[in-house]
Amino acid sequence: MILAPQLIAIYQQLLDLSQQMLRLAAQGEWDDLIKKEVDYVSAVQRLARSTEAASPSAQAQEQLRPVLRHILDNESEVKRLLQERMNELSTLVNQNTRQKSVLSAYGKQGSVMVPMENQPLA
Repeated sequence: MILAPQLIAIYQQLLDLSQQMLRLAAQGEWDDLIKKEVDYVSAVQRLARSTEAASPSAQAQEQLRPVLRHILDNESEVKRLLQERMNELSTLVNQNTRQKSVLSAYGKQGSVMVPMENQPLA
């Protein structure tokens, strides 16, 4: 059976990782977030193996409840930020697709004049 301090240490590690992931998501550091998620999943698997043989006592569960709530809140916020990023990327892809369609349509008519950025008007 796992001792409560060991279990608390695993939950604390999960909390620390979830806070790091939240910070990375908030800063838009998506590559680093993915790397951190690998560590997070590994810690979740360790926790699952640790509690497989015996469930924590009622007292340990009560101690862990606020930590678990914080972890879940962090996860929820990371998911929200990821959804925002997915929406941004979807918008960019759609804009790019429309732009290619327009350029293709005009390209079939002959030469296409495309405005250049930061060029003074004559």
